[in-house]
Amino acid sequence: MKTAILSLAALGALGVGAANAQDFTPNAKGDLIVHARLTQVAPDKDAPILTAAGAATGLKAHVKDDVKPTLGFTYFLTDKVAVEAILGTTQHDIVAQGPGTNVLVHKTWVLPPVVTLQYHPLPAARVSPYVGAGINYMLFYGDKDKNGFTVKVDNGFGYALQAGVNIKLKNRWLINADVKKVYFNTDAKINGGTLKAKVDLDPLVSSIGLSKQF
Repeated sequence: MKTAILSLAALGALGVGAANAQDFTPNAKGDLIVHARLTQVAPDKDAPILTAAGAATGLKAHVKDDVKPTLGFTYFLTDKVAVEAILGTTQHDIVAQGPGTNVLVHKTWVLPPVVTLQYHPLPAARVSPYVGAGINYMLFYGDKDKNGFTVKVDNGFGYALQAGVNIKLKNRWLINADVKKVYFNTDAKINGGTLKAKVDLDPLVSSIGLSKQF
C-alpha cells in the first residue's frame, strides 16, 4: 500500500509537470473536498497473551491487516487550515500464535472515525502537501468468536498523526494520497478473562483515492 501511494504521487507529479497552471483550483476558505479512497488498516505489532495472574503463556495475539473503501471530508477553515473526518470500517482476524500454534480466535469489525486538524503550507500549488493531528475512537462490533474461544476487545479513544498530498487536476478533481498513524491500545479478554492481552494496535492507515473539490 505504501509503495502504491508513492507511485501514485510520482505519476501525478509527472503528469502535471507539463500542464497549464490555470487547470486547477487553489485551496480557499470554505472549500470542501470529498475523498473516495481505498484504505489499508495495518495494526503495528503483536501482544503477549498472559494468564489471569499475568504469567506468560508463550502465545501472542496477532491482528491481521484489512483493505476497504473509505470516505473522507476535508473542510477549509482558512486557505491553509482544514478539518478532516474519515468514515470507513474494516474487518480484522485475531489469531493466537506461538510454537506450533496458529489459531483463529476472533473476527471483529472496527469503526475507527478519525478527526484531524490539518495544515496545508502550499494552498495555491498544484501538488499540495499537508500534515495533521487529531483524535480517534475505536469501536469494535460484529464480533464472531472462533474455534471454541470467546474474546472481548474494549473500545476506546486514541490519537493520530497524518501526512498526505493532494494533486490537483482539471475541473476540481484531485488525486489524494494519505497516511495516518493512529496510536491506540486496548485490553482483550479471552475465555472470560482466563487469558488476557494488552494490545497496542497503533495501526498505520494508508489511503489512495480520487477526490472532488467543492
